[in-house]
Amino acid sequence: MTLDPAYLDYPRRRQGYDHDLYRWSALKDRPPVTWPGGKSVALWLCVSLEWFPIVPGDLPFRAPGHMQTAYPDYRHYTARDYGNRVGVYRLLDAFAKVGAAASFATNAAIAERYPQLIADIVSAGHEIIAHSTDMNGTIASGLSIDDERALIATSLNMLERVSGTRPRGWLSIARSESWNTPDLLRDAGLRYACDWVNDELPYRFNNGLINLPLNHELSDRQIITVQQQSADSYAQQMRDAGDWLAKEAKAQGGRLLPLHLTPYIMALPYRIGALEDLLAGLAQRPEMWIATGGAIVDAWAAQQ
Repeated sequence: MTLDPAYLDYPRRRQGYDHDLYRWSALKDRPPVTWPGGKSVALWLCVSLEWFPIVPGDLPFRAPGHMQTAYPDYRHYTARDYGNRVGVYRLLDAFAKVGAAASFATNAAIAERYPQLIADIVSAGHEIIAHSTDMNGTIASGLSIDDERALIATSLNMLERVSGTRPRGWLSIARSESWNTPDLLRDAGLRYACDWVNDELPYRFNNGLINLPLNHELSDRQIITVQQQSADSYAQQMRDAGDWLAKEAKAQGGRLLPLHLTPYIMALPYRIGALEDLLAGLAQRPEMWIATGGAIVDAWAAQQ
């Protein structure tokens, strides 16, 4: 039996991808980037500020970190709420000690329920980016385009009303998108998103939206809760990443080191010290530029 010649015909077989969202590009082949002040590594602190409904929506999927046992699941519910009541203020103090401005990827429900928390973040000079409505507000292709458009608008409108500034950036829950998400984010006026993790510099979608990669492999959730490693191990891995990126940047141009932090994970009293020591060491490195996601995107775009 011979194979039908049409079996080998695949309309998307070409260099790069099986989609037209952006062009394929190897990092080593791009013109080098320089960060402000001649710095070579942009250190981006991104905090996930989340509100978990006590019963998961599960549509189109359950968000990572959501309730796990029979409901009402007070143990996991209150463990996560610890981040908003206690942990986030430890992170704010840690950032203030090194003079760092961070991005807070924030559920709209946080702004609705805890407006003072938003005010404290903004008054400290940090950036608010949108992180859906709450942790039931997941996106995938099973979500209708009208529902997804409404979810994005609700998130942006609530955060703008409480913070006084409309977010410029977006982080999806679990970094999950539908086929419609990039265009919907652009149409909503967003400048950048953080969902696609396949690079160490920003890049531009064909529709004009900029992707700022937030690598989940460098997150406290992945290293501490999934891999079950210690806070000291997490901190050492971030130092190792900084060392490697600084070395690479000398030969190839600027790099991005994202630290994705979760208040109810990293800001526990037996972990926060390791983070403070890590930040103090990174802030003293001459090649490090600590900046918000918006500032990093603007500096990159100015060189394109």
